[in-house]
Amino acid sequence: MTIPVPPTADTKSQLRKTMGFWDVLLFNIATVLGPRWIAAAGHNGTSSISLWVLAALLFFVPGALVINELSSRFPEEGGIYAWTRDAFGPFHGFIAGWTYWIYTVFYFPGLLLASASMSAYVIGERGAALAQDRTYLVVCSLCLLLIAVVLNIIGLNIGKWLQNAGGVGTYAPLVILVGVAVAVVWRHGSATHFTVANMMPTWNWDTINFWSQIAFAFTGLELVSCMAEEVHNPRKTLPRAVFGAGALIALMYIVGTFAILALVPAADLDPQSGVFHAITVGTVALRIGFLGVFAAMLVTAGNAGGVGSTVAGVARVPFQVGIDRYLPAAFGKIHPKWKTPYISILVQAALSGAILLVSQISETTRGAYQGLIDVAIILYFLPFLYMFAAVIKLASRKDRTANTHAVLIPGGRLGVWVCGGLGAAVVLLGIFVSLVPPGDSSNKWLFEVKVLVETLISIFIGLVLYWRGARAKQAEL
Repeated sequence: MTIPVPPTADTKSQLRKTMGFWDVLLFNIATVLGPRWIAAAGHNGTSSISLWVLAALLFFVPGALVINELSSRFPEEGGIYAWTRDAFGPFHGFIAGWTYWIYTVFYFPGLLLASASMSAYVIGERGAALAQDRTYLVVCSLCLLLIAVVLNIIGLNIGKWLQNAGGVGTYAPLVILVGVAVAVVWRHGSATHFTVANMMPTWNWDTINFWSQIAFAFTGLELVSCMAEEVHNPRKTLPRAVFGAGALIALMYIVGTFAILALVPAADLDPQSGVFHAITVGTVALRIGFLGVFAAMLVTAGNAGGVGSTVAGVARVPFQVGIDRYLPAAFGKIHPKWKTPYISILVQAALSGAILLVSQISETTRGAYQGLIDVAIILYFLPFLYMFAAVIKLASRKDRTANTHAVLIPGGRLGVWVCGGLGAAVVLLGIFVSLVPPGDSSNKWLFEVKVLVETLISIFIGLVLYWRGARAKQAEL
């Protein structure tokens, strides 16, 4: 019997550098940009347009500047986990890494349900009914998850093509949406009347809950930093790709929301598949229905790429934590043939599939989707608090100005405090409003209890694993 050797930091040297600038740019688009967020914004109404602008200025831009500084100063596998560990020590690094990883257990089911809902429009107008069919959504979601897992275990040299297709397949249908909206408005007028007044925020329970989603829609640029040691020249490639993708994403969220509301009134938009309902309405009005089917085919590939990029990036966090021995050593294993952290990927997928099935109990389709999203937002935003605090803490190190490769936040220490403070404030607000149930939740008290309990249990499991790992490390000394 052969006794397995625990993984060490040398294990990371086996990772292959497979991603260049365009790979990282498209990875960022596939990870961050989501047609479902434009659908949710349209469902919320014209006030979403001002919310996009506020979120971009107060969160997206500061966040991008923080990520660029940290990723160029510390281009290390593990991203947020590594930055937090270096700033605040192994315990806080573990909490940041654990919540950053475990959020995917709740995020993937929501992403998969939305992806399955949108893919139903491949069959045209009849897809509207299929997009609400629970059996179809669950089966299609599990198939998408399986594809993403298999390709990412095989390796980024193959898996990156799924992610590249995801970037193109996400952006292109939204360009089609905008083009169709312009043509329909030119011929028939807009379905929604836009004024400065109605584009300002309207404060009701749906809008309060939606604020956390609109901030969450701008997250994900940090994810590729978890794979920094698999990127060619990461100090230059990562910042350039963040700036390029960030500009394209922010523009499309705002323009896309105008387009979807120009085609369909807010009350008629589904928060998951509304983009493709709008495209179908527009292409039918223009008598080019085939274009709507083509857009749905593109976004099916785009959503698969979005799942694939998230699987690829987030799996590197427990891989790094496994190397540090705060998770079971198996998490730090590399596949002998494909050189990928396959244990992390498999565990992540298995837990996500289980949560997907459990989430369907005693809820409407939208309520199940919303509950998953809110738990994911809370868990995901916790490591962001650490990230914004870490950039402030690490700004005091002497190597900040001595590092010629670093892409620093403008304005010196004051600029760091402004970006870190703004980002942290938006994150705290997002966590708080995630506990507010949507207006049409079937049972508001049950919704809040499920979100809170699932969040606390997820964190408690992580603490148990940390204490186990810390004791094991201490025993080895």
